[in-house]
Amino acid sequence: MAHHTPIKVVFLDRDTIPAHITLPTLHHPHHWQSYPATAPGDVIDRLQHADVAITNKVVINEAILTALPKLKLIAVAATGVNNVDLAACQAQGVQVCNVQGYATQSVPEHVMALIYALKRQLMGYHADVRQGEWQKRGQFCFFTHPIGSVAGSSLGIIGKGALGEAVGQLAQAVGMKVMFAEHQGASHCRPGYQPFEQVIQQADVLSLHCPLTDKTRHLINQDVLAKMPQHAILINTGRGDLVDEHALLYALKRDQIGGAGLDVLSQEPAPDAHPLVAASLPNLIVTPHIAWGADEAVHTLAQQLIANIDGFFRGAPQHTLIDALD
Repeated sequence: MAHHTPIKVVFLDRDTIPAHITLPTLHHPHHWQSYPATAPGDVIDRLQHADVAITNKVVINEAILTALPKLKLIAVAATGVNNVDLAACQAQGVQVCNVQGYATQSVPEHVMALIYALKRQLMGYHADVRQGEWQKRGQFCFFTHPIGSVAGSSLGIIGKGALGEAVGQLAQAVGMKVMFAEHQGASHCRPGYQPFEQVIQQADVLSLHCPLTDKTRHLINQDVLAKMPQHAILINTGRGDLVDEHALLYALKRDQIGGAGLDVLSQEPAPDAHPLVAASLPNLIVTPHIAWGADEAVHTLAQQLIANIDGFFRGAPQHTLIDALD
């Protein structure tokens, strides 16, 4: 590719990155256009002349790709790429890059924060104090919620990528016993893994760090929740659809499991009527998909995102997900 030809770069959802984080400038000659957000109906129009599309969560499917013969690269501003049709990209000769390893401190810290908050009942006690419970009790302390220990409890992790591994290290550092779950229904267990069924039946805390695929959609369903210990806590900082949310709400309301900490939901933003948002349960914490968002992590993401685009046009592509095109 001739180095001097300017490329057209379009960022479809710039508001998914905090405004105070500055994006580095591309080295390659370019025209840059960014939009705060993009509705599904506007994608084709906005990418009509683009060589590069940057998307965090905007969906780019086969119908969209077919209408964009000029597109050469989709730079995903995240690790998860379930919003991009990779098979269609391969067929159209469009390369896809994602950002990797940028949140290996941010996400595990959020996971641990959720585990501690739920085990120590921070939300429940905080609400009690605000409602005047302490004064009513007339004691230096009061116990309205049982408090659990993190040290000595076991953490089951589903997904042994960079994030799963990093969560495991942090958990071990605070005295948790860590188990990695093998794929559900696998005929044999790889070294370093334990059978899926065993992990869900034994883990005091279960944390999800696998990609969302057709195989993992609703991986945590009624059946799995029923097999988890009654005191078990579910943590999901992966993708909302890894969990059957109605089954989870049912399990929480009937004390089938001990609690849940969710940073992701099946619909984002969640509508007001979303059952898990509407349910005000003391053992449920929902945060708005921000586990990845510590400033340092976002800064690293921004640099890698731009480096991915520069590398592609320099003939040294990195973090590419479509093999045959390299």
